[in-house]
Amino acid sequence: MIADSVLRTARAGDEDRVLVLTLARPEALNAIDNALLAALHAALDGLESTLAAAPLSVRAVVLAGDGGRAFSTGMDLKERAAFDDEELRAQRREIVRLITRVHELPVPAIAAVEGFALAGGFELALACDLIVAARNAMFGLPEVGVGVFPGGGSTQTLTWAVGPARARDVILTGRRLGADEAERWGIVARVVEPGGALDAAIALAERVAAGAPIAVRQARRAIASAHRALAEGLAGENALYEEVLVSADRREGFRAFAEKRPPRFEGR
Repeated sequence: MIADSVLRTARAGDEDRVLVLTLARPEALNAIDNALLAALHAALDGLESTLAAAPLSVRAVVLAGDGGRAFSTGMDLKERAAFDDEELRAQRREIVRLITRVHELPVPAIAAVEGFALAGGFELALACDLIVAARNAMFGLPEVGVGVFPGGGSTQTLTWAVGPARARDVILTGRRLGADEAERWGIVARVVEPGGALDAAIALAERVAAGAPIAVRQARRAIASAHRALAEGLAGENALYEEVLVSADRREGFRAFAEKRPPRFEGR
């Protein structure tokens, strides 16, 4: 096992064919700061190197959050509140690149969700092939409440998964979905009892890993091709988000969050 302060990496499963990446900032509900973002990229670099040397050594990836209270609550807004515009742009490029890398992993990815999966945490889960959720899981995209909108792909991936009406219901209101509702909507593949998401995700990953690698790879590509406009949609989302990123309302939203008060938006 490779471990550091923000990300744990381990092999799991009967034949150690499953790579488990655990976001390890439980004191911050596994919010993603620059250190965790860098660690995730490093872990994916390591996975790519491993697969280049031994293509069948890892057959699936499981993403999980530490502590049981959250998968991830998204980007660390306390850290971001101190960023200037260029620092925000730089971090955003890295989170977009991370989510793109998860989308494009050469092996299936499964999210194991306990507790909150909010904002970028929900978007990271949506980038995975499958989501296994504990019954206490709670999903949401609350970004409009702090002066931005979801910019990690979910305007495209969530709309693809649930349709535009339901996507608008979640994105424009910032409301949260419980695990059972998320399963009914087709976001979550399986719901398990609290505390069981990681074990269930590893078991599911092992079942996927038992399939013929080339068949699994081509099936994933075929499913992805059903949404042929995804790359174009993500590029459009990125351009729109760049405009919001430098708005006065975004600055006010981040300040209000850090100061634990309601934001005073002015529409500029």
